[in-house]
Amino acid sequence: MNKTVYLGITGDIIHPGIINIITRGAQLGELTVGLLTDSAIVNHKRLPYLSYEQRKQVIESIKGVAKVVPQEDWSYVPNLKKYKPDIMIHGDDWQHNYLSKIREEVFAVMAEWQGQVVEIPYTQGINSTSLVENAAGIGTTPDVRRASLRRLLAAKKVVRIMEAHSGLSGLIIEHLEVEKNDGIHRFDGMWSSSLTDSTCKGKPDIEAVDLTTRLQSLTDILECTTKPIIFDGDTGGIPEHFVFTVRTLERNGVSAVIVEDKKGLKKNSLFGTEAVQVLATKEEFCEKISAGKRAQVTEDFMIIARIEEIIAGYSVDQALDKAYAAVGAGADGVMIHSKDKSGMDIKEFCQRFRGEYPTIPIVLVPTTYNQFLESELVEWGANIIIYANHMLRASYPAMERVARTILESERSLEADKLCMPIKQILELIPGTK
Repeated sequence: MNKTVYLGITGDIIHPGIINIITRGAQLGELTVGLLTDSAIVNHKRLPYLSYEQRKQVIESIKGVAKVVPQEDWSYVPNLKKYKPDIMIHGDDWQHNYLSKIREEVFAVMAEWQGQVVEIPYTQGINSTSLVENAAGIGTTPDVRRASLRRLLAAKKVVRIMEAHSGLSGLIIEHLEVEKNDGIHRFDGMWSSSLTDSTCKGKPDIEAVDLTTRLQSLTDILECTTKPIIFDGDTGGIPEHFVFTVRTLERNGVSAVIVEDKKGLKKNSLFGTEAVQVLATKEEFCEKISAGKRAQVTEDFMIIARIEEIIAGYSVDQALDKAYAAVGAGADGVMIHSKDKSGMDIKEFCQRFRGEYPTIPIVLVPTTYNQFLESELVEWGANIIIYANHMLRASYPAMERVARTILESERSLEADKLCMPIKQILELIPGTK
């Protein structure tokens, strides 16, 4: 009787090392490939370039693969217990890398039914991490980038978005990683904020800058990053203008636009209720959302309704009424905003909305109620957390301090300790190493 063999892989980039281990596995018996799902991967590595179904199609076509099954966990152990293979095969590089603990677990579980673990010598000259980095350097396509937000929402409990106002700030968001006990933490995408964009231009945040001007900054970010972008659409203007905005953003590979339920000349809500002009009626707001949904070409693009009732001084009941209407008009998600530092009105909104719509994404911007951990906001029902202006707010005091130091010292020597070495700056930019 043919022995059964199990191999777990991500299958995003197929190189000679992967083909070698698949060939060896097929020689040992009937090879089942456990293909890691997006949700199994994203807390440890970047979202794969190919979707699960695309990766599955590729792996199924490789000679020697008997069948492909989903591996829903980063660890191989749950699938090993489920399928109880005679042999588990893996590259021997896991003896000394981040999978060493999982390796110990695999040996223990395979011993339960006298299974064998076969370790294949690592293929020299192949570095999967470097291949991924090289692919990131090449860039992405509008279609792949646009679809990535929906894939992240399906794969993760919380999608973490950071404001980017330039190509350089986008590069930081693109590459920064922090290793923690539960995996690698990174920002999943970027927020193109009208506030930070207008501030960088030295202009007030009053929606006086047209879409063409906004697109100049957006293009700077698009050209040097690959992660999904959520665009701050302000009020969206009249429905006819919003249709143009949707088509332009979608064509450029933006994943979502957030449009707020105001009308007239926009002023930033952070100035208080006196700065919030007349809110659009449910009918007016829904007409705009419906027009945008009719205009979009792909299913990937998202229109998210920003509900301003609470920050404008209205009740949670009224905010929910507007949110339900927006979803009925086709909104793919809702964003709720508040200046209440306790966050209790936001929590109530989320919990009640989640009771009505279990799967519609909720977007939070916890700038004023930032005492809550992301995990707590997820418990409320949040799916997307946006850190809306922190990159710009951090850059201004840093630049001001350097400029002041040079003025006071009448030379730049004292400012050196406050500055990043120019060589390190250049290394951030692809193609300059």
